[in-house]
Amino acid sequence: MSVAILNSPIFSPRVSSSLCKSSASITKSPRVLHGLPPTPSRSSSSSSSPLPPSPSTPSTVRFNKQISTIKEVSCSLNGTVLKRKRPARIDIPVMSLSFGVDTPRAVEKVVDVVEVEGDGYALYCKRGRRGLMEDRYSAVVDVHGDSRQAFFGVFDGHGGAKAAQFAANHLDRHIMDQSRKRCADEIVEAVRDGYLTTDAEFFKQGVEGGTCCVTALIQEGNLVVSNAGDCRAVMSRGGIAEALTSDHRPCREDEKQRIETLGGYVDSHHNVWRVQGSLAVSRGIGDRHLKQWIIAEPETKVLKIEHDCEFVILASDGLWDKVNNQEAADMVRPLCTGIEKPKPFFACKKLVDLAVKRGSTDDISVMIVQLGNFLS
Repeated sequence: MSVAILNSPIFSPRVSSSLCKSSASITKSPRVLHGLPPTPSRSSSSSSSPLPPSPSTPSTVRFNKQISTIKEVSCSLNGTVLKRKRPARIDIPVMSLSFGVDTPRAVEKVVDVVEVEGDGYALYCKRGRRGLMEDRYSAVVDVHGDSRQAFFGVFDGHGGAKAAQFAANHLDRHIMDQSRKRCADEIVEAVRDGYLTTDAEFFKQGVEGGTCCVTALIQEGNLVVSNAGDCRAVMSRGGIAEALTSDHRPCREDEKQRIETLGGYVDSHHNVWRVQGSLAVSRGIGDRHLKQWIIAEPETKVLKIEHDCEFVILASDGLWDKVNNQEAADMVRPLCTGIEKPKPFFACKKLVDLAVKRGSTDDISVMIVQLGNFLS
């Protein structure tokens, strides 16, 4: 079991963390992991000390604000002592000198690698070469005290990590709130409304940026997989890779037609199709400046978890741009099926390492969920 650093600004559990295993008989609350905890080592000890942060160091010179006070002065003139009154304090504003670099409001920790292992799932994330990590994840198990119900998600942020963090923190709750209001056969509508509610709530924050999402809800023996953007879910069924989602990119003919019908346009820059010459995905949460065309409505697939449903891989496009579906399933299967001690974490890491070896410079997040753990 990996150790999370709970005081990290980018690890935001709504309830107490489950990285240290807890018993469902003690509490009926779901065990929730959100965000992106920096895990410097894969120690099983909860007393491990976190490594010191690696703050970014912008090239900024700042003069501290100072208060200048003229003190009372006594002087002698022709033998007469004159006292000058103390003038009011002078508050001298001091401007900062920044050499072409904006001063950040807060120093963010640089997280290079994230490692998580839980009951029936594992996650490995690696920061790309483009700056701070913008990927986030969510793992909620023991929903309603039932170890066979769970929610998992991978979120690939763009234009900053705030949308990904917001979705990781809130999407599961909104989906579950909607599912409680509906019949079991209306789960697709419940997931859709959960995505749209999360998008609307993020819009109220007045924050820029957006995120692609892929989620897997497991309940009543069903696997409910949804996506908005180019994060993808791939399941291994008896060794055969089965894509459960379809990437939302502007080059998809139906997405291109939808955008153009709404008055937008799609064009190609350096062989990458973009909406309004800007964004390379056509759906997602956030992206307020393109909200007319970038919708948060997901596509959802529901299937019964059968005994030949081995595992599902949820991953950001940092993986899928370099590794195809069957390759991924083939690499994971020997480590997760037909063996006494499955190694899903090691499988996640191998996939990430393969994508990096093939030239991926993007953030890469890979989560593997072993479906046999959730069979009714």
